[in-house]
Amino acid sequence: MTSSMPSTSTSALLFPLPRHAPRVFLLCLGIALVRTILVPSDWLQNLWVSLAIGVPSWLVIDAGRLWLSRDQSTPWPRTWRGPVLVLAGMCVGLLVGDGVLRLIAGQSLLNVSNLGSTLVLALLANGLATWMFYLGGKARMLEMQKAAAERDATEARLKLLESQLEPHMLFNTLANLRVLIATDPPQAQAMLDHLNCYLRATLGASRQPWHSLEQEFARLQDYLALMQIRMGPRLSYALELPATLAATPVPPLLLQPLVENAIRHGLEPQAAPGSIDVQARQLGEGSQARLQLQVSDNGAGLPDDFAQADTSARHFGLQQVRERLGTLYGDAATLELRAADAGGTCATITFPLKTA
Repeated sequence: MTSSMPSTSTSALLFPLPRHAPRVFLLCLGIALVRTILVPSDWLQNLWVSLAIGVPSWLVIDAGRLWLSRDQSTPWPRTWRGPVLVLAGMCVGLLVGDGVLRLIAGQSLLNVSNLGSTLVLALLANGLATWMFYLGGKARMLEMQKAAAERDATEARLKLLESQLEPHMLFNTLANLRVLIATDPPQAQAMLDHLNCYLRATLGASRQPWHSLEQEFARLQDYLALMQIRMGPRLSYALELPATLAATPVPPLLLQPLVENAIRHGLEPQAAPGSIDVQARQLGEGSQARLQLQVSDNGAGLPDDFAQADTSARHFGLQQVRERLGTLYGDAATLELRAADAGGTCATITFPLKTA
């Protein structure tokens, strides 16, 4: 819990109370039935008295525990406050119930003849209700802690996957740079400039779990510029990002692994020049809107046994993108790799569109 918890509005703190009301009514109904059986009397009168005692007791105890534990992780007051709160709720309930019985039947609930049984019944009822709401609050607290732990694990996993991808690209670039330093110093200088831009963008992206699609395309532009220096006229590319999607939040490093895969397995194996096209488009509208990112090339295409082969080792980037999508979106995201109509390969990512 943060130090800002005490500033939570009263309405937000007491939000669980309406959800508890049906259970309080059922508990009061059960108490009325038990009292009618043990002390033969009018059932409807017992129900009114049970509600008159139970509802004020519940409001004092349940609202009190929520307020007193507002700055705690456990939804119950610490030390002596808890027992005192239960006693206070019981006293308020007995006083209100006694007043209701006086109005209905003209007699006192707290007379000498039934004072002992009334106190015992009230204490048992308040204790049962308190325990029930304590267990319910603790269960919800554990669920919240579990959800928070899962979010933390997801973020850690995504950082791990990204850290695995970065060296994969960086080692390839440094190996190419080493060759250019000896053979073409001006090109090596240009490559260093693009690498500097790329690493600066990468550092910024590593500090946040999301960035805009415009930033993702800018990062991809630097990467492709690096690859174009290495491959020369054998590589051309086009990036298509509609202005309406530029600010769309996306997880970093989704497109580069697909582009790297297209270069390594599509364009490099062939001697002829090749091209890579990267497109972003929106599918659907409103709450059903989805973002589609597509990377297509006119390279060597998929091998004949691609569907049956274990590609996890050869297509490292594809495997990591699948894991990132699965971690973030589950079954709501897809990554499809298919043969392009005009030759080459087309990789398509589709996932729910998140607005800025």
